Amino acid sequence: MEAQATAAVKEALAALYHHPDDATRTAADRWLQQFQHTLDAWQVRSQFSILGCAMMCGLPMWLPKLMDELLNRNTEDDEMSIDFRCMDVADSLLHDESSNMETQIFCSQTLRSKVQRDFEELPSEAFRPLQDSLYALLKKFSKGPQKVRTQICIAMAALAVHVPVEDWGGGGIVNWLSDEMNSQQDFIPSFLELLIVLPQECSSHKIAARPERRRQFENDLRSSAEVALGLLTACLGIDQLKEQVNFLLFKIVFQFWRVLLLGFVSVMVTSELIHFTVSRESNGITEQLPLIQVLIPYVMGLKEQLKDSSKDEEDVKAIARLLADMGDSYVELIATGSGDAMQIVNALLEVTSHSEFDISSMTFNFWHHLMRNLTDRGSYASYGSEASINTERNRRLQLFCQPFEILVSLVSFRVEYPELYHAFSEEDQRDFRHSRYAVSDVLLDATDVLGGDPTLRILFTKLIQACGNGQNQKWQPIEAALFCIQAIAKSVSVEEREILPQVMSLLPSFPHQEQLLQTVCSLIGAFSKWIDAAPSELLILPPLVDILNKGMSTSEDTAAAASVAFKYICEDCRRKFSGSLDGLFQIYQIALSGVGGYKVSSEDSLHLVEALSFVPNLTLHVLALISVVIMTLPPDHAQRALELICQPVINPLQKFVLYLLNSPNFCSNVKLPQVVADAVNRYWPTLKSIFDQRAWDTRTMESLCRSCKFAVRTCGRFMGFTIGAMLEEIQTLYQQHNQACFLYLSSEVIKIFGSDPACANYLASLIQALFGHTIQLLRTIQDFTARPDIADDCFLLASRCIRYCPDLFVPTEMFPRLVDCAMAGITIQHREACKSILSFLSDVFDLAKSTEGEKYRELINTIILQRGAVLTRIMVSSLTGALPSSRLDEVSYVLVSLSRSFGGNMLSWARECITLIPPQALTDSERSRFLNIISDASSGSSLGSITDRFAEISEVCRRNKTVQDIVQGALRPHDLSFTVAPQPL
Repeated sequence: MEAQATAAVKEALAALYHHPDDATRTAADRWLQQFQHTLDAWQVRSQFSILGCAMMCGLPMWLPKLMDELLNRNTEDDEMSIDFRCMDVADSLLHDESSNMETQIFCSQTLRSKVQRDFEELPSEAFRPLQDSLYALLKKFSKGPQKVRTQICIAMAALAVHVPVEDWGGGGIVNWLSDEMNSQQDFIPSFLELLIVLPQECSSHKIAARPERRRQFENDLRSSAEVALGLLTACLGIDQLKEQVNFLLFKIVFQFWRVLLLGFVSVMVTSELIHFTVSRESNGITEQLPLIQVLIPYVMGLKEQLKDSSKDEEDVKAIARLLADMGDSYVELIATGSGDAMQIVNALLEVTSHSEFDISSMTFNFWHHLMRNLTDRGSYASYGSEASINTERNRRLQLFCQPFEILVSLVSFRVEYPELYHAFSEEDQRDFRHSRYAVSDVLLDATDVLGGDPTLRILFTKLIQACGNGQNQKWQPIEAALFCIQAIAKSVSVEEREILPQVMSLLPSFPHQEQLLQTVCSLIGAFSKWIDAAPSELLILPPLVDILNKGMSTSEDTAAAASVAFKYICEDCRRKFSGSLDGLFQIYQIALSGVGGYKVSSEDSLHLVEALSFVPNLTLHVLALISVVIMTLPPDHAQRALELICQPVINPLQKFVLYLLNSPNFCSNVKLPQVVADAVNRYWPTLKSIFDQRAWDTRTMESLCRSCKFAVRTCGRFMGFTIGAMLEEIQTLYQQHNQACFLYLSSEVIKIFGSDPACANYLASLIQALFGHTIQLLRTIQDFTARPDIADDCFLLASRCIRYCPDLFVPTEMFPRLVDCAMAGITIQHREACKSILSFLSDVFDLAKSTEGEKYRELINTIILQRGAVLTRIMVSSLTGALPSSRLDEVSYVLVSLSRSFGGNMLSWARECITLIPPQALTDSERSRFLNIISDASSGSSLGSITDRFAEISEVCRRNKTVQDIVQGALRPHDLSFTVAPQPL
């Protein structure tokens, strides 16, 4: 059987990598994935058949048949079962001299994954054969291939994490490794790589080890520090190995000390050996100076290898990282400006100049920290008097001017668009944008040392060079220079009169290439305050507005940049627009109508919701800038201005939808509640017509509700009778069309009007109608999954009711029914919906404990006591795998609240459900630990400490797929339900 299996894997790999037919390669890939899938659990049974796929694609028929036999064979005499046989297949192929590299890589990954995830389910006697086999493979692949050797090292490290020290002969894996290195020097490269991997894998959560065991392994490594350093020293003494291992040794030091020195180095810094020498716990730089004097020359000696084209890329990156880490660690020493310090600065400039951005950017943190040290007055506290501080500060800033000037020149070209940018993948384009942001930060750091105006001069020189003589002018260097100038805009003084007038005069002459025009528009917006302060005789604004108008009609991206810039221009230069209100309204009407060439919408106005989903939205910004102007007008003029905005879009009815899309931004800017309320009241019949005629249209309703929400927020109680009519409308439409937007509009209404006694009757009716209908929609977890938006907004609304109008909600028969509804949906995977449900439950418990909620305490306690056992079981299920681990904080808070509110009852409920979990998933000591957490939570232990302890139990129950399935299969949260006969209130 094993011979057939190994042949099957070889043939499938050959088909995957070399078969000319795509369908055959796909089938082989699926077969191999299925083969690896059997390693997810020791006793897995496949539910996926690939027989038909193999038949169609021409794979040998015995491949799927063999897989079926492997998956379904279950003989009592074969204790290891299917997974051990699959593991044997991978192991055999790795030992097989005829296996090619593809087979070796696949099998080494398979073996590594198995040891990481499912080792604990092996019988105890399997450890020694597995250790021996991995050791033999480690020696076999000592000279490569490196990818295979690395996987074997990771597998051995994972094995070391899983098993106690005694299994390695009493001294742990490092002592075992020491013995082997002394006796097997031919295999030192493999041993060294294993030494690198050990501290890396210590914190790897791919290894399904219990947290307690992981901590023990960490302690074992710390106790082995002296042995590890002895190994490194011994390797340095072997002349024939120096060339081969010298560079590896420093990598080992840094990786090993990452774990070994955790107890000595601040959590705020990395714990590499270099950084340790300057940490507080190292007894000061003076005491560590001998080690520093050894480290710095060694690291500086590696600098020349940055330019060595024969060097492996990873080695170059490691050297660059080493130099960057040295600079970061010794930044306080470097900032003094000594001769040796400036040599380090020059070395870091060389790293910054490297052609690969990934390498160059490694120094960016250093330049930021150096800037902070040079400019922070606290760095000079030891100089005593103010005069001495200023003298030393000026000396250092002057000394470091040249390096930072060079830095500006080195990084400015990094933002230049590549020639084939249009062919980049979405991910590559995103990476390029992120690199531009990083360069922007470096430029801002430089302005803090050099000053904004001097930095501008350097960048202006780059712009002039990019412009050249005007012939064969490329747009990319021009755009890069302008992008950099825009990045430092806030650092340039508004009084600057030498460079910026020249820059602004050049802008109209540049070609209207899309990315270039977009950056030009952004630059105009960035310098809006300077434009406002510029002398009126420069006549800067008119040509710039022409550029912005061109941007609005070139593309969606340029329109977005132009509209934002136009908003800033209007906000900062409003005095220059005096008497131009009609012109602003003309721009508004062009943007609104879509007939002026602006790239706002490619569809008619009825579907503008979709077209305006591009962010930022042009029309929103146009309205925003108009609202800024309106805010400066007297009330009577503001009323007239508001009518001018509304009038063009009132008729026909469809165009009103367009206005509604923009009114949220408008309402949020115009802080004139009475004016807005009058407009809303006047046009309510038109609003109601849209509600009635377009209620089936989700997008229209979302826009309309969003507009009404901002109107409610802006107008508050000025809305008068309209609010009642609005609520009557939405509760009727919600029951007909099941749209979540009616719920979030209601949340805003509850927030504004919940405490108003005059509104109690119609709010009570609203609560009854909305929650009553929602409970009918959300009965099972499948209902919640199908309607996450309704679940999210429903429980957000419920939380608002608890906070703003508990009298209208808690004493009603709707309240316990909504608690039942929440219990049914707790395990929904949708993040926002889940958080809303858990927040609602937390709000319920918090209300019962609060002074304001004392009158509801007995009622809430009765409701929860009836449901406590089921609710606890659902929450424990959520903690142990039913919900993603990212929900841990919310789940913990609910469990803590239950514990503090129901003490002994909660302990009983927890014990009842934790007992259901089989011992192979949770040991007796781990059960006791969990119950102790519940007990401590009820007695008032801090939420942070309780959450950390819950996290450990959660990790135990999620440590691999098998365990997680066992736990969830025992607790079965989706099968739970709770019903209780309504009690008289």
